[in-house]
Amino acid sequence: MEGSINVLGAGLAYGFAAFGAAIGIGMVGGRTVEAMARQPEMAGKIQTTFFIAAAFAEALGLLGFVLALILMAA
Repeated sequence: MEGSINVLGAGLAYGFAAFGAAIGIGMVGGRTVEAMARQPEMAGKIQTTFFIAAAFAEALGLLGFVLALILMAA
């Protein structure tokens, strides 16, 4: 019984991490497109900032994946 609780906890941890990363990247992506539409001359700098922000959001999602693996191993 204890092993199945670890797997359930791991699944929930990764699910919430993936959901949070997806919401974060979606919000940043939407604001990036909006900013590029307002100031097309700044598109290069805005796009660079988007990639950095998306990388940070994705890193948090990957940390959730690592946490899920740790929970499954425990």
